[in-house]
Amino acid sequence: MEFPDLGKHCSEKTCRRLDFLPLRCSECHRDFCKDHFTCAAHSCPLAFQKDVRVPVCPLCHVPVPVRRGQVADVVVGEHMDGGCRSRPGKSGEKVFTFRCSREGCKRKELLPVACAQCRAHFCIRHRHPLDHRCGRPAVTAC
Repeated sequence: MEFPDLGKHCSEKTCRRLDFLPLRCSECHRDFCKDHFTCAAHSCPLAFQKDVRVPVCPLCHVPVPVRRGQVADVVVGEHMDGGCRSRPGKSGEKVFTFRCSREGCKRKELLPVACAQCRAHFCIRHRHPLDHRCGRPAVTAC
């Protein structure tokens, strides 16, 4: 044999293929063939260190930086508890602003629910013309 030291065996236990151009995992530093060099293909135990996605706060939509070794859910939870700009109850803005137009109903909705006939805003319970005693005739499109 001319080149006895050429190539390495794949570190994946089920493969062990002799590869003349092995690829090294950047996290666990083991050699793999072309089929198993990605972290997902060889179930790399250190793959979480390579995850470069930045989580976004679901309330204020601001990226929350996460350092290596930290759990993203915990960091985002701490952000929401402490430094979040849009915490419910923290700001003075009202969330449910669309009040029902039916007499005697004090419900409010997050989104406008307009009647197709009278164009007034109603809650989910009174959204249909029969539920709020709509007096206008139905508008038909030609």
